[in-house]
Amino acid sequence: MRRYRRLILATCLALAGGSASAAASPGAALRATWSQPQAPERIYGNTWYVGSHGLSAILITSPQGHVLIDATLPENAPMIEANIRKLGFHVRDIKRIVLTHAHGDHAGAIAALARDSGAQVLARAAQARALTAGGDDIDDPQHGDAPLFPAVRHVRVIGDNETVHLGSLTIQPHPTPGHTPGSTSWTWTSCEGTQCRAMVYADSLTLLAAGSYRFTDPAHPERLGDFRRALAMLAALPCDILMTPHPEASDLLKRLAARDAGDRDALRDPHACKAYAQLGEESMRQRIIEEKRAPSR
Repeated sequence: MRRYRRLILATCLALAGGSASAAASPGAALRATWSQPQAPERIYGNTWYVGSHGLSAILITSPQGHVLIDATLPENAPMIEANIRKLGFHVRDIKRIVLTHAHGDHAGAIAALARDSGAQVLARAAQARALTAGGDDIDDPQHGDAPLFPAVRHVRVIGDNETVHLGSLTIQPHPTPGHTPGSTSWTWTSCEGTQCRAMVYADSLTLLAAGSYRFTDPAHPERLGDFRRALAMLAALPCDILMTPHPEASDLLKRLAARDAGDRDALRDPHACKAYAQLGEESMRQRIIEEKRAPSR
């Protein structure tokens, strides 16, 4: 069992077993945690953590400009910009913004950060629809419970497997439909000297739904099949350092603290993506069991 397997499992099952409104429309205490400041720091090479204590935002830097993945809550935009400046970078040097999924806790500050940086927002088609609608996405299983957020007016649609290039940076999207139809994981390589690492920012793997929506409904048979294929893809990825939109799902901040305290191997785990995918499978099985137990509506 991996060192943080239990933590990921507890997180996945807690979210999957809870209501969509509890996860997508957090209470005041949880939202306060998601807005709690977190000191920015280097994860590895040109990859940096610039999010809050409870929500990840990842900055990938290069001399030609930077890429930001995710932007957390709308009210966190000033915090993220301050974190970027604390690291010695300029907000105006962000040239691309991409995301995992278009919920308010991850995409909420994208509109403000795009405005302040002048960055181009890139998204797969399903993500772009949700972004321009401010989260009012009728294809989202959590539609009606997931809170709305400031709409992103200008989004360039990219192909499902279209590589994002910026100077020396090469960042690859991987469709991971399940948590939302547009869910996307991202991979790239970061180096320190001659030591390079396969970086994976894997999207949330919990299957949550609002109202009477059921993933096992014959009306949309592709949903579970697509999710299973996404899990198989994640499990097979080269994966040295795993990051997730909710940092506790990969124990990221604790692993960073352990690394900073002297454990040089705290971040690297080539089996992390496989373990994360296996826990996604466990959360899916739990969701299917709960839907079979629930009375039909």
